[in-house]
Amino acid sequence: MADPKRVLLAKPRGYCAGVDRAVETVEKALELYGAPVYVRKEIVHNRHVVDTLRDKGAVFVEENDEVPPESVVVFSAHGVAPEVHDQAADRRLKAIDATCPLVTKVHNEARRFARDDHDILLIGHEGHEEVVGTSGEAPEHITLVDGPEAADRVEVRDPEKVVWLSQTTLSVDETMETVDRLKKRLPMLQDPPSDDICYATQNRQQVVKELAGDCDVVIVVGSENSSNSKRLVEVAVQHGAKTGYLVDFASEIDDAWLEGADTVGVSSGASVPDDLVDDVLSRLAEHGFTDVEEVEPVTEKITFQLPRELTRDMRAAEA
Repeated sequence: MADPKRVLLAKPRGYCAGVDRAVETVEKALELYGAPVYVRKEIVHNRHVVDTLRDKGAVFVEENDEVPPESVVVFSAHGVAPEVHDQAADRRLKAIDATCPLVTKVHNEARRFARDDHDILLIGHEGHEEVVGTSGEAPEHITLVDGPEAADRVEVRDPEKVVWLSQTTLSVDETMETVDRLKKRLPMLQDPPSDDICYATQNRQQVVKELAGDCDVVIVVGSENSSNSKRLVEVAVQHGAKTGYLVDFASEIDDAWLEGADTVGVSSGASVPDDLVDDVLSRLAEHGFTDVEEVEPVTEKITFQLPRELTRDMRAAEA
């Protein structure tokens, strides 16, 4: 009998503290206020999570003007610009801000450097909700730098008063390549006070780097609009995996991907619940990949408190 084929299962994977907080925020809001609870944009970038919350009574909208006045609205984990808060106030909405605290940190940095009249080079992907929200904090001071090539075209007012910030879900390696190219043109470019790329993004990329070289295929569970999930596929291929694929569900795995493979790596983006990964492991087991080994170079213990607007009302309801 042939030896079982191997799965290298990344750990940490899946939900980060910010996503866990955001999803729980919507669930608790539904329990406390009753349906419908409106959510501006996708609470996190995962189809399964959004569909599950929709089934529980969440209504997803693109903008505040789709929310009936005096209703409850939750802002997504990716953060929003100040004008979105103002719009909610104008419509007398009960706004609950589920922005990840690590994104809030970048917003605070942007405001502080803008007050000091710095030019801010924001490394990130054009159109991503997090970038839109951060840019809205200081639009007259922020210039988007979308990748290393864009670094060569940046213009600033004063090369001695310029700082870089970044979207939290980027590839660590690509971000530092962009920074290096910026610093060749702008030697006085300041670094942010602390690393903007979130701990969970870095940890998930680190473990994929470690296992990729031993894998014929790496499968990342995550949605196409999830920046951190897509980066994991890129990191896997860059660090030795022969091929890498992004899937929302186990049913999307093509049998042809597994032909001739002995070792498959599995990870998941920071907005993916573990049951979707379990489904992938079951699918792989059907093809003889039953020897599952977790690869855990780092341990995560970070948690975040729920938004204060929600916890205040929860306490009042219990009183």
